[in-house]
Amino acid sequence: MEHAPCISQIATLLAEPKRSAMMWALMDGSARATEELALLAGLSPSSASAHLGRLSAGGLLKVESRGRKRFFRLAAPEVGAAIEALASASIASAPRDIPAVFKRTAPLYKPQAKPSSLLRARLCDDHLGGTLAAELYQRLLDAGWIEQFDQRVSVTHKGATGLAARGVFIQALAHRNGSICCACPDWSERRPHMGGSLGAALLQLFMQSGWLSLHGDSRALQVSVAGQREIQRFVREAELELAL
Repeated sequence: MEHAPCISQIATLLAEPKRSAMMWALMDGSARATEELALLAGLSPSSASAHLGRLSAGGLLKVESRGRKRFFRLAAPEVGAAIEALASASIASAPRDIPAVFKRTAPLYKPQAKPSSLLRARLCDDHLGGTLAAELYQRLLDAGWIEQFDQRVSVTHKGATGLAARGVFIQALAHRNGSICCACPDWSERRPHMGGSLGAALLQLFMQSGWLSLHGDSRALQVSVAGQREIQRFVREAELELAL
């Protein structure tokens, strides 16, 4: 175990609820000032500064100086991926009880009138997560393209045919490592979205079609006007094409 990564150091930093709340506020890829993060976490600026210093020293945050103020953002996309994995694990292990630190709003944070882009569509490992992904998963179920029994998800013959019409071939996905499809728990929706090699293939298709795009270090995916329309009718349009 000499070369094992020091996971415990990162776990210790994230185990403190106030630090986790500030990390969560940075998941959209933004840079926030100490005072704003202090407000979000319910801390005094001096206490927030001490916590942020520990997170920065641990390599989880990077600091940007703008005049007399310091702004913090996630140090790397991998940090956001790790936090999202923890959030998904918390839903999978206790689906009826979301820890307060993983909720979108902190007690002193004024909720936004509209959901953030991170909630709408984001990277979840190598596939699509968020509301858009959860809605697509439900449409695939309703259309009979996939079947779910407990935690096992499989693609039906109808689904394989419909996906092939869209350029996604299940036989080709079977040669990749890992499962073809699985129900990935979505922390923001409390319902699953499509994971596995099928989930990755769908994300690749949507991005190549110009429906989704990724900018900067944020895990939030930008949805084009055409993408919003085409992803919502992804299943229905393929079925209409097959009927012709």
